Amino acid sequence: MHRERQIQRVLQGAVDGGQLAGAAAAVWRDGDLETVCAGWRDMEARLPIERDTIFRIASMTKPVTSVAALMLVDEDKIALHDPISKYAPEFSKMRVLKSPDGPLEETVDCASAITFKHLLTHQSGLTYADFHRAAIGRAYREALGGDIDSDVAPDDWIRRLANLPLIGHPGSAMYYGRSTDLLGFVIARIEGSSLGAVLERRIFRPLGMKDTGFVVPEEKRHRRSAAYGFDETGHLTKRTTWGDVVAPERPPNMAYESGGQGLWSTIDDYLKFARLFLGDGAVDGVRLLRPETLATMMTNQLTEAQRVHPGWLGLNAGRGFGLGVSVVLETDKADFMRRGSVGTVSWPGAFGGWWQADPKERSVFIFLAHNMVDLAQMAKGIGLGVWAAIEQFQIAGSRDAGV
Repeated sequence: MHRERQIQRVLQGAVDGGQLAGAAAAVWRDGDLETVCAGWRDMEARLPIERDTIFRIASMTKPVTSVAALMLVDEDKIALHDPISKYAPEFSKMRVLKSPDGPLEETVDCASAITFKHLLTHQSGLTYADFHRAAIGRAYREALGGDIDSDVAPDDWIRRLANLPLIGHPGSAMYYGRSTDLLGFVIARIEGSSLGAVLERRIFRPLGMKDTGFVVPEEKRHRRSAAYGFDETGHLTKRTTWGDVVAPERPPNMAYESGGQGLWSTIDDYLKFARLFLGDGAVDGVRLLRPETLATMMTNQLTEAQRVHPGWLGLNAGRGFGLGVSVVLETDKADFMRRGSVGTVSWPGAFGGWWQADPKERSVFIFLAHNMVDLAQMAKGIGLGVWAAIEQFQIAGSRDAGV
């Protein structure tokens, strides 16, 4: 059976099993492209997922923002080891919690300044509110607003974040969190424009990513996938809101743009971006990064101890982390995030998206869906079918899959 039919079977099986409303997937291998769509972008209206369906890609935004930052490195506008306080003086005098679960007033002096490299590797000491039930989690929510859509303006957001203590000393460990959002706001400040304008000028327009941005224009909204999640019994249902995500529309006057998780995109657009990691920093003759910069981005930056730190969910001996992307260090077929050649880079999105680029195989895999599941539901085993579908998709799309 041809790979495309196998992928179709995987996606349709997840839809028929009530694990997904729909999904779009693509496999690009050395110039050959296979795309597969299944299910519905709007179940109630019976509108199918199509190749140009627009999805909110959540943390798949992070590699895009990271590339934009590294473009500034290539232009000598910033350096990886520059303290961010050079451009965001709000972070000049930081404090660190004695314990991540302790009271906010129990802190010590920060041992070192936060650098751009710390932001790119999530070693800044910043976190996400949802990872903590203690005071720091509540403080994040009250100060910063939503993770993806927030009413807090960028400069106010930077100031409020800087007034909160870190949960670890910069460089000591990997704490997945708000680092990339802060990175986006700092580079936007350096560039003198909004982050969306920076990404449009530097990445989207040069690569022809015409359907990617923080807002879906009104004339394209009919192509968006609706938000789907699960009720407490595990049945698929349409969501009008998900966590802090603004629905149905992002207010037009909202200045906040999440460089960590705010973008919308399509499989074709994201493919153009992901192909950057197969070459020397260029796609179809359009150069974004120097070859040596891309190589550094795709090289593990963490120590062995940092890769198993409990502050990070799921990182282990099989994977490291570069500058904004996960890096395969050891191939292990038990985990789809580690399948692929050594040096393969990838990153998922919380809404059921995932991609990887394998330079050795010269392949890109992309999977997009809307699977709005919160941490509490996942802890109960609700909504995990999307990750099983991604793993099966990767197996079906492999070079040695049956034809």
